[in-house]
Amino acid sequence: MPLNRRTFLGTSAAAGAGVAIVGGSAVPAAADGHGHGHGRPPKRYSFTVMGTTDLHGNVFNWDYFTDKEFDDKAHNDVGLAKISTLVDQVRREKGRHNTLLIDAGDTIQGTQLSYYYAKVDPITAKRGPVHPMAQAMNAIGYDAAALGNHEFNYGIPVLRKFEEQCDFPLLGANALDARTLRPAFAPYVIKRMRTPHGRDVKVAILGLTNPGIAIWDKANVSGKMVFPGLEEQAAKFVPRLRSMGADVVIVSAHSGSSGTSSYGDQIPYVENAAGLVAEQVPGIDAILVGHAHQEIPEYFVENKQTGKKVVLSEPLKWGQRLTLFDFDLVWEKGRWVVERAGSRVLNSNTVAEDPEITKLLVDEHEKVVGYVNQVIGTSTAAMSTAEAAWKDEPIIDLINVVQAETVKAALAGGEYAALPVLSQASCFSRTARIPAGDVTIRDAAGLYPFENTLEARLLTGAQIKDYLEFSARYYVRIAAGAPVDPAKLTNADNIPDYNYDAVSGLTYDIDIAKPSGSRIVNLSFEGKPIDAGAQFVLAVNNYRASGGGNFPHVPGAKQLWANSEEIRNTIISWVKAKGSVDGAQFASVDWRLTRDGVPVF
Repeated sequence: MPLNRRTFLGTSAAAGAGVAIVGGSAVPAAADGHGHGHGRPPKRYSFTVMGTTDLHGNVFNWDYFTDKEFDDKAHNDVGLAKISTLVDQVRREKGRHNTLLIDAGDTIQGTQLSYYYAKVDPITAKRGPVHPMAQAMNAIGYDAAALGNHEFNYGIPVLRKFEEQCDFPLLGANALDARTLRPAFAPYVIKRMRTPHGRDVKVAILGLTNPGIAIWDKANVSGKMVFPGLEEQAAKFVPRLRSMGADVVIVSAHSGSSGTSSYGDQIPYVENAAGLVAEQVPGIDAILVGHAHQEIPEYFVENKQTGKKVVLSEPLKWGQRLTLFDFDLVWEKGRWVVERAGSRVLNSNTVAEDPEITKLLVDEHEKVVGYVNQVIGTSTAAMSTAEAAWKDEPIIDLINVVQAETVKAALAGGEYAALPVLSQASCFSRTARIPAGDVTIRDAAGLYPFENTLEARLLTGAQIKDYLEFSARYYVRIAAGAPVDPAKLTNADNIPDYNYDAVSGLTYDIDIAKPSGSRIVNLSFEGKPIDAGAQFVLAVNNYRASGGGNFPHVPGAKQLWANSEEIRNTIISWVKAKGSVDGAQFASVDWRLTRDGVPVF
C-alpha cells in the first residue's frame, strides 16, 4: 500500500506563517484570501472533533488486578475520568459549540468494572443498573461512538441495553441484520455546527466496525448479523452523506490502518482497513482509527481517485490519549469547503481525574474493588510465574488444565469428543502468583491479563511439532557445557513472553544447543513417539487462532468450537467450582530445556 506516515507541525503555527495546509501539503494562500474578489474577506469557520477509542471499560485510573493505581513503564494513565478533564480543557479553549466528541469502539469489555456490569450485576436484569461506561460517556457528552468487535462479547442483549442507556448513537454501517441485510444500528449521524455567518456546517459521522466479529463472536452473532467490509460500506454511504448536504465527512472506524488481517482468508474482508477506506473511497475528510491499540497522532493517506489527502489518527487505548482533529473551513461557491485538516493527540497523564466523573461512579468502583478481592477458594501451596519462562511450572499448568477441561466439556457427545485435547498457554506476566491459603478473584484473574477467549482447533501431530518448533525460537542458542544465565536465555530476536507457548497433553524436550527449527526432541503422546498423522484438538486462545504471533497452521485449522467468555473469567469460575487449587492434582512436567539430552535445570 502506498501509505506514507508524516509528521506535521500544528496548523495554527503554519497559518501564522502565511501558508495553508491542504491535506498535509503546504501551499501559498491566495492573495485576496482564497480567490474572493472585491476585497471582501472570505467567511471562515474552524472546529475540532475529539476522539477516543478502545476504552475497554476504563473509567478510573485504576488496575483492578493489582488493586492499585494504574501504571506502566511509560507512566501512562488510563480512564474516562482523565479524558473528561482533557475534553473540558479543549471545550474551554475552542468553545463547546465548536467541538464534537466521538469514539471508535471497544467500550464495554476489558476491565473487571465492565465485566461486573455484564455478568455479576448485569445491566440486562429487570430494574438493572446503568452501565458505568454509559454513565460516564453521557456525563462527558459524547456525540457518537462506533461499534467495536468487543461490544459483542457479552451477547447482543447486553449491547442493545447499553445502546438504550447511551444518550448518543452507536454507529455501525457494516453491522447488518442477517435476514434483511439492512444496518442493525444507526449507520451515521449528522451534527450541525453553528457558525457566526448564519450558515451551519453539517458534519457527518459514519461508523464502521470490524468484520472479524463474524469469527471472534460467532456464537453471539451467527444467523443474526453479518459484517461486510469497511470499504464496501463506506463506498455506499459516503456519497449518500454528501448528497444529503454534508460539508465534512468523518469516519469512526474500529479498524487499524495497516491493511492487514490476523484471520487469514477465513473471511474475504480486511481487518485493519482504515487506510484502505481513505485510499479507495472519495469524499472522506478524516478517519478516527481504532482496534489496533497503536498511537498515531497524525497520518495522511492520499485518495487514489481524487488525490486528496485524508487525515487519520488513532489515540492510544484505555483513555491514555485523546485525538484532536482540527478543521478549518472556508465558504466557497455557496458551500463550506475544508481548507485544512490536521490532527494531534493529548496525553491523559498530564491532567488529574475529573472529580465529577469519579464522584458519579465511586459507588460502582467500590463495588467492583470489593468484588475482585472476594475469596473464591484456597490453594494448598503458593505458585508463581517467576521461573515459568524457562521451566514447566504448576501455575501455567493451571491455565492449561482449565482450558483443556473446558474444551473437552464443550466437545462432549459430538463428532470430535474422542480426540485427545492439548492446550497452549503463555507466561504473560513474570510476577503473577497464587498464594498459599485464600485465593481471590484478583489472584486468579492476574494469571491472564489479556481479554483473550478460548477456541478449539483441529491439528495433526506433524502440525503440533511445527507449532512447538516455532515457539522454541524464543530461546537463545547456548552450546552444551556453556553456562546458562536465565536472565539472558529467553526473548531471542525480541520475541515477547506472550509469544512463547507451552503445550500440555504431551511431552517433549527443547534442545537449546540446536538451531531454531530443529529443537523439539522426544516428542511423545501417552509415552509413545507422536504419530505425525494423528488428529489432536488444541485448546488455543483467539489471539493465537486468528494469527497473533504468526504461529503456523492454527489460523487455517478447522475451528471445532469457540466462545466469547474471557479465559481469565473461565479460570475464576473453575477455581470457584473446585473450591481448592491443589497443584498435586494437575501439575506435571510436560516439557523441559535440554542440551544433548541433559536437562538445563
